[in-house]
Formats: sequence, structure tokens, C-alpha cells
Amino acid sequence: MLIEFLTAAGVLALLTMVPGPDMAVVTKRAVASGGQDGLRTAGGITAGLLIWGLLTVVGLAAVLAASATGYTVIKLAGAAYLVLLGVQALLHSRRARTPGTDTLPGAPTGNPWRTGLVTNVFNPKIAVFYTGLLPTLAPAGLSPHTGMALLVLLHAALTAVWLGGYVMLLAKARVFFHKPAVRRAMDRVTGVVLIGFGLKVATTHP
Repeated sequence: MLIEFLTAAGVLALLTMVPGPDMAVVTKRAVASGGQDGLRTAGGITAGLLIWGLLTVVGLAAVLAASATGYTVIKLAGAAYLVLLGVQALLHSRRARTPGTDTLPGAPTGNPWRTGLVTNVFNPKIAVFYTGLLPTLAPAGLSPHTGMALLVLLHAALTAVWLGGYVMLLAKARVFFHKPAVRRAMDRVTGVVLIGFGLKVATTHP
């Protein structure tokens, strides 16, 4: 059982590090508002994973993953939210600086924890991932519910550690990212990336 658990941990760790909408949102908040906001955003994402995990354990995520209508509704809502965040970032990058200064407009508004939570909760791929992949990774020596719950907690912990470390690296380089030209470039890049992820989510299938 230990070998199975370590194998599952390795697979989850690799999947956690693959860039996606969560990382793009964390990057945007951490660069614009600092490490604290970045960590709060990561906390919201982790909470979203726990919500999906709870739904998976009780069986609701499987129903959603198998329902074309339910999947489409969540998919389009999540895609629209990512596109909205991307458009906001692009608009932010185009705002003129105050004459005679070298400053950019203020940090993004809104609760960063809620931003992370909504981004994750409205990502239906998590439902498919949890109901399709996690059961194959669950240690055979545990009951299905216990094994799934353990892997969900492991995935949430790995995500919190990975995104938290990533935020800390961004925070150390914040002086660089706060240069007006760099901020504008980052806003444009993250805006395009978020819109791209939104379109990708909108056009994917279970």
C-alpha cells in the first residue's frame, strides 16, 4: 500500500505543477498586489479543491462529470469568469500613468481568496480529474471513500505548498515586477493567458 501511495503522490505532484488557470490567477494577484494576496488566492484555490473532493467522495462530482448539461453550465461559467479576469488585466495594462509619475494604477480589486475559490470551483475538469483519475490511484488496501479522501487531501496539500512556494518566489522579485514597463507586460501576458485558458475551458469536453 505504501508503494501505491508514493506512486499516487508522484503523479499528483506532477499534475499539480502543470501550469493552468489556477497558476495564472495566482501570478496575476501576486505580481499586482504582493505575496499576501497571492497566498490568499492560493488558499481559495485549495479550498476549491477540498469542495470538489467532498463532492467526489459523496458522488456528486461523478454525476456532474456524466451530465452533459451540468458539465456545460459549469464549463461556460468558469470560462466566462477566466475571460473576464483576462479582459480586466488587459484593460489594466492600457490605463495611462499619471503625468509626471512612474506609477501604475492600483492593485486589482476584489477578495483574492474568493477569486481563487471561484476560479477553481468553476473548473469542471477538476470533477473529471477527481472522478476519472483518482480512483485509479487510490491504495487498494483502503476503502474507496477513505482512499479518495486521502488523495484529495494530499492533492490539496501539494497544491498549497506548490502555489505557496511559487508566490514566495514572485514576492522576492516584486521590485522587478513593479517596474511600470514590466507590470504592463505582465498584465498583458496574464490577460492573454487567462483569456486563452477561458476559451480552452469553453471548448473542451469531458
